Amino acid sequence: MTTTNATTIPPATPSSGRTRGGVARGLLPPAVTGQEWVLIGVLAILWVVLSLTTPAFASSGSIQPLLSAVAPIALMGVGMTMIIITGGIDISVAGVLMVTGVTSAKMLVDHDASLLVAVLVSVALGGLLGLVNGLLIAYGRVHAIIITFGTANLFQFVGRQIFASKTVNGIPSTLDVFGRGEAGRTLGVPHSFVLMAVVVAIAWWYLRHVQHGRHLFAIGGDPVAARLAGVNVERRVLMTYVLTGLLVGMAAVFIVASGTSTLDQSIGSGRELAVIAAVVIGGTSITGGRGSVLGTVFGALLVQTVASGVTQLGWPSELSDLFVGVAIAIAVGADLIRKWARERA
Repeated sequence: MTTTNATTIPPATPSSGRTRGGVARGLLPPAVTGQEWVLIGVLAILWVVLSLTTPAFASSGSIQPLLSAVAPIALMGVGMTMIIITGGIDISVAGVLMVTGVTSAKMLVDHDASLLVAVLVSVALGGLLGLVNGLLIAYGRVHAIIITFGTANLFQFVGRQIFASKTVNGIPSTLDVFGRGEAGRTLGVPHSFVLMAVVVAIAWWYLRHVQHGRHLFAIGGDPVAARLAGVNVERRVLMTYVLTGLLVGMAAVFIVASGTSTLDQSIGSGRELAVIAAVVIGGTSITGGRGSVLGTVFGALLVQTVASGVTQLGWPSELSDLFVGVAIAIAVGADLIRKWARERA
């Protein structure tokens, strides 16, 4: 019987059993991969070093904002992880974030929307924009980076039109439950981080134990073979982009809630790079076929820890980008070495 590691799905054989759709379940990957253990170790070392060099880092006044900042990045990273596992990518998330963020803010300011309405509008709009990406990529058969580069500019244009060259002022406290104040925390833990953790747990279970989730790995490994095995490749790919749009819409609510009463056009600036960095550092293969949402959370924690540490140490902010860039290069290099080793085996 062919076995599997954390990166691939084995072919179906009589001894391994065949599931609906022709893709075998195979052996489950370990609950925590080697890459994730490495990230846990690096994070532990960083937190210890920063706590010793800047005692304020270990205070609740530092940790709580850090967790609040991690929540939207990791939440968007869940969808991005699934997309990259299938061999795609979405660089339009910053544009989607801009559109959903300003729309939810204006719903609160101009229409006195309730918490539920603001959240539903943001999430639904994000899902709709994700649907646009998914349809063009899955059924238009155009590479994801080309489509999402185009829609990134389109969505940013739409966002700027909604802003109308003005900031959104006087945002009410409706979203405080997801904010940084006392209303946004329980036992000191931000509600946004808790909700993100719940989504990550569901996504982890889906990718690990649900047949459709396992199909995503098969598509990233070899979409032709997956299609021949009975996997509806187009539908699965479409689903990943819609899901990412939904999660970006929720992340936009977190970001609006954690800010001030004013929102400007920088809401989505650079967010796509932070999300992709978290996913890649977390161990998801940029070539597809392997990945973990748990690793993405650790990647997001690492990125935000570096940013917070650089700020508290009083170092130039450019060093944060340098450290994250080095981490990405190491992660991609390690992935390429693993791929080369598997091909040689």
